[in-house]
Amino acid sequence: MILLTKLNNAHVVVNCDMMQSIEETPDTVITLGNHDKVVVKERMAEIIDKIVEYRRRIRQLVETEYKQQYGTD
Repeated sequence: MILLTKLNNAHVVVNCDMMQSIEETPDTVITLGNHDKVVVKERMAEIIDKIVEYRRRIRQLVETEYKQQYGTD
């Protein structure tokens, strides 16, 4: 989940696994898998960076849990 800002400055948390597409028209429009649309202030590149960082954190958590359970091999 990533934190984004709607055009009215309200914060919204979006499940990046549900994102189908991101467009800049010039506003940034995120289309979800159920075809709902979310318009946000962040640019496409910033959203992609947030997604990459989110996935990186998840991977680190999984690796840490694995090492704690099965050792450091």
